[in-house]
Amino acid sequence: MHRVLKTKFHGPFPENTDQVIVATGCFWGSEKAFWRMPGVYTTAVGYSGGKKDNPTYEQVCSGRTGHTEAVLVVWDKDRLSFTDIVRMYLQCHNPTQVNGQGNDHGTQYRTALYYNTEEQKKVAEAAIRSYEKSLGGRKIATELKPENRFYYAEDYHQQYLASPGARKYCSAQPQGVQLEPAEKWLPADLKKVFAPKLGEDFWNKHAPKPHCVLNDPHEQIVW
Repeated sequence: MHRVLKTKFHGPFPENTDQVIVATGCFWGSEKAFWRMPGVYTTAVGYSGGKKDNPTYEQVCSGRTGHTEAVLVVWDKDRLSFTDIVRMYLQCHNPTQVNGQGNDHGTQYRTALYYNTEEQKKVAEAAIRSYEKSLGGRKIATELKPENRFYYAEDYHQQYLASPGARKYCSAQPQGVQLEPAEKWLPADLKKVFAPKLGEDFWNKHAPKPHCVLNDPHEQIVW
């Protein structure tokens, strides 16, 4: 059971949901950024993008398994769009940093998005191109690949920042730069299906800021 949302974080998930796997560095803070989004059904942390079956945290941290510290995000399609998820993904960390985030260094901390449809891939590619322009031409390092098997992390990592006695730690480095509104970059053939559910008023109030997940309440944003 999810510590905050009180939903299950192992599938199968409700019919009207969609999901994606993202990696933005240390998964503790990343997971909280996503579970706070209105419309997210559940989140979980785990390991993805590597070669070893059922890796442990220690094995992943060795850098030898090839996995990222990843977050599974599941959302209600009536309340959120994949476009909203991609925007949070890009803005909640520094996607230009290679094999690390902040002071955390290693391939397990690389930035990645593992899509599950070709349409998700196209939306992510378009968002990345737009965000590179917003960042003044800096190259985004996202590993963009088809969804890889997701191995759930150990129980004590799940919703870690909301657990009793949790260490307040997050290495994410939000750049404080907004992605352009989706109508400016979404591919024409996907604008209707992938139109965002969250408007600019949401992002003006709740866009990620440095250390925001450590200072924000654990509860999901009401919007």
